Amino acid sequence: MDLLSIFGVILGFVAILGGNYLEGGSISALANFPAAFIVVGGTFAAAMLQTPWQGLKFALSRLRHVFAPPNLGFKQGVKKVVKWSARARKDGLLGLEDIAETEPDLFARKGLQLLVDGGEPENIRNILEVETLVLEQRDVDAAKFYESMGGYSPTIGIIGAVMGLIHVMGNLADPSKLGAGIAVAFVATIYGVAFANLLLLPIASKLRGLARSQAQYRELIIEGIIAIAEGENPRAIELKLDGFLHGN
Repeated sequence: MDLLSIFGVILGFVAILGGNYLEGGSISALANFPAAFIVVGGTFAAAMLQTPWQGLKFALSRLRHVFAPPNLGFKQGVKKVVKWSARARKDGLLGLEDIAETEPDLFARKGLQLLVDGGEPENIRNILEVETLVLEQRDVDAAKFYESMGGYSPTIGIIGAVMGLIHVMGNLADPSKLGAGIAVAFVATIYGVAFANLLLLPIASKLRGLARSQAQYRELIIEGIIAIAEGENPRAIELKLDGFLHGN
């Protein structure tokens, strides 16, 4: 569980609501279901329009990683590769067959299987780099979905505010209703801007960062597998892969 992300969301909304209260406003004044429906529904609909069905499903499934990111374990990854290299040095590449069958990471399993099958290092690298490129692009596209929602949300909020003002204009004959009506109309603008800047854009940035980290982890696996294929000794492989631990 990523407590920093959870705390960030809570602090953001506490700052907005607390600031409104300190300025003499009431929290109930910011509660407006029609405005929320317009902003949330309109923003999601606009993002749906630009996203293929499979991309939409994947982007929604990635949302949980914002608050419960996958544990990549770069240090454990280095230890795992070194263990593979020690087995290969002792029993040959075929000695990795049982490890390949039980490896939970599908990307690493594919690399190990290519090793066991006797693939040339350059061919193994090409195959794995194509796959990591595709996987990274898929992850970046998921981040772009939320980034696009963050772009649409303020505009949808303005649309909601204009719609509210249209209703206000219908009550010009009753000045007592104008102030409250205008205040409610602009709640949609607050929703649009807050939804974008407190949730959607930070979510997009978080998912982009996770995409980079996952790509780096896959690169670690690639370099380790290629080093095993080229017959490097476990200690040399460990020293090479230690560079991936900086900042991770």
